[in-house]
Amino acid sequence: MPASSHFLVPTARTSALFLARALVNSTKTSCPLTFFSVPRQPVTTTFHTRFFAVSPMTMTKPHILLLGEIRHAKSEWEALSDVATLSVCDSANREEFIKDLKGKYSDIVAVYRTFPSVAITGRFDAELLKEFPSTFKYICHNGAGYDQIDVAPCTDRGIHISNCPSTVDDATADVNMFLILGALRNFNDAMVNLRKGNWNAGVPLSNDPDGKVLGILGMGGIGRALKKRAEAFGMTVQYYNRKELSPELAAGAKYVSFDELLATSDVLSLNLPLNPNTRHTINKEAFEKMKDGIIIVNTARGAVMDEAALVDALASGKVKNAGLDVFEAEPKIHPGLMSNEKVILLPHMGTLTYETQKKMEVQVLDNIRAALTTAKLNTIVPEQAGLQ
Repeated sequence: MPASSHFLVPTARTSALFLARALVNSTKTSCPLTFFSVPRQPVTTTFHTRFFAVSPMTMTKPHILLLGEIRHAKSEWEALSDVATLSVCDSANREEFIKDLKGKYSDIVAVYRTFPSVAITGRFDAELLKEFPSTFKYICHNGAGYDQIDVAPCTDRGIHISNCPSTVDDATADVNMFLILGALRNFNDAMVNLRKGNWNAGVPLSNDPDGKVLGILGMGGIGRALKKRAEAFGMTVQYYNRKELSPELAAGAKYVSFDELLATSDVLSLNLPLNPNTRHTINKEAFEKMKDGIIIVNTARGAVMDEAALVDALASGKVKNAGLDVFEAEPKIHPGLMSNEKVILLPHMGTLTYETQKKMEVQVLDNIRAALTTAKLNTIVPEQAGLQ
């Protein structure tokens, strides 16, 4: 202990044993021993209202709860124990979880939350949030999309949310480009027919990506990573966002209106977040504005597109082929999509690489550590950007 440190001892409540140990430690460290007479009052140290530093007197650490599983950053999770008490949620369902919030989880400060944990807790909505203890301040979510969390009631309660906005970009953009190439080249048709024993039979000529116009709806990190890949295949890129990007971020991509994006794109890629304002952005009316024979791919969230309307658009020929990594009610898939060989289906594999999963887990843990030691999240969600 540094020589400038003090043992804080309330004399009215100190046992002889503690006092003796304190005197010995003071002698060993040449550290002055300071006595205070503070009857019936605990020793306290003043911190920032969101700063959860460990008290050397009580050795109390903030309580962190893991919702789900950490598969690749186990050592980093264990290392977090130097600043926190770590628990793994063993509640069986939402009802039991709410009960446990009044018991063994009644002092949690933050949660590490995984996408599959929704099966236990349900949505993080106003109904659930009101059950959390007053100590609860941080939701550190493992994923770029956080549509399972209602941001507004979190903000109202002073609960801050982090996500993984950049670590997923490359892996998701790779899957995005795979779906574009597969849909343009009729690969799904060809593979299905090959497994039926038909060699290059029943599959019409496909199209090259070179010279095609790719419309990106939602030019965030994944959209920009997709742009680089698409341009390598000779595609021209245009995009629509709520706000036009700076020239540096747009990097030559043309900014167009939503209607122009629909009307002039040969391939439409959905890369927008899911929230109440973007649900079914692509619907029957949107399909009617598109080119005949358009290609559509979605690696964002299933519900940004009306799947029933997509099924109808495929049947009419308005949409030639589609590539989907996400679905409205996943893991359930609309039967009209499941049975259509013009649709490439993937089971939400956008970020499913070892390297990306490890980086995401570490990023969540870094957010927790930052919250506990600096009272700030590294990657707070955009809706709360001005709150730190």
